[in-house]
Amino acid sequence: MQRPIGIFDSGVGGTSIWKELYQLMPNESTIYLADSKNAPYGEKAKEEILQLSIKNTELLLERDCKLIVVACNTATTNAIDYLRKNYNIPFIGIEPAIKPAALQTETKKVGVLATKGTLSSNLFYNTSKLFASGIKVYEQEGKGLVELIEAGLSDSKELKNLLNQFLHPMLEEGIDCLVLGCTHYPYLIPVLEEILPKGIRIIDSGQAVAKQTQSVLESNGLLNSSSESSPKKLFYSNANPLLLKKLVNRDDIEVNYLDF
Repeated sequence: MQRPIGIFDSGVGGTSIWKELYQLMPNESTIYLADSKNAPYGEKAKEEILQLSIKNTELLLERDCKLIVVACNTATTNAIDYLRKNYNIPFIGIEPAIKPAALQTETKKVGVLATKGTLSSNLFYNTSKLFASGIKVYEQEGKGLVELIEAGLSDSKELKNLLNQFLHPMLEEGIDCLVLGCTHYPYLIPVLEEILPKGIRIIDSGQAVAKQTQSVLESNGLLNSSSESSPKKLFYSNANPLLLKKLVNRDDIEVNYLDF
C-alpha cells in the first residue's frame, strides 16, 4: 500500500516523531504538516485546537493519506476522540510516556514537562491515574519553550534559563525520570543532558509511537511491503520551511511553504 502516512503537529516538533517512523519504516511515503503559524497549540482553547486539528486532517486526506499520526500531545489530548469518530481512517496519537516512567522510577517520583493544553486534559489525568498509582508525578508547564524552538533558538541562553527554572523544583523533590510531554521537547535533549544530574532518565514517546503506527498499518493491511518503491518524504510549513529542513537534516526530503 504505497499511499502516504500523514503527520501533523503545531509546528516543527513532530519531526522528532517522523524520524522514529522513518527509522522503523523506511519504505513508507510520508507527508508532514507543520502548522507553525498557529504554534503553540498548548495555549489555545479546546475548540480552537479541535478546529485546527480538523483543518490539518482534511489537508492530509486530500493528499490521499492512509493513516494520520497526530504528532502533537495537545492535539491528541483535545481532538483525537473527535477525529476517530468522524473520519474513516486510523489515527495514532501522542501522549506523555507516564507508563514507562512509572515502571522505571526508583524514587517513585517522576517529572512531566508539557504544555498547558496537555497537562489540563482529561486524557493526561486518566493516563496518570491509570499508570502512576503509588507514584508522585510533578507537573511543569513548559511555557515559552515551543516558541523558542520554533524560532530556531533551542540552544539559546534564554531557553537554558527557562529550563533551569522549570527543572529546579522537580529536582529538589527528587525525581529520577523526566517525561517529555511535547513532541518539540526531544530537540532539547542535548541541553537537558547538560543541565540534569547524571542518572536522571529522559523519557519520550517517539519510539513507542512508531511501533504502534507500524502495528496499526499491519493490522489494517496498509503496510508498504515493497522495498523497490521510492518513498516520498514531503514536508509543508505555513511559517518556517528553512527550520523544518534544518531539523530533519536530510538531502532526500522535499520541503515547501504551504499557506494553510
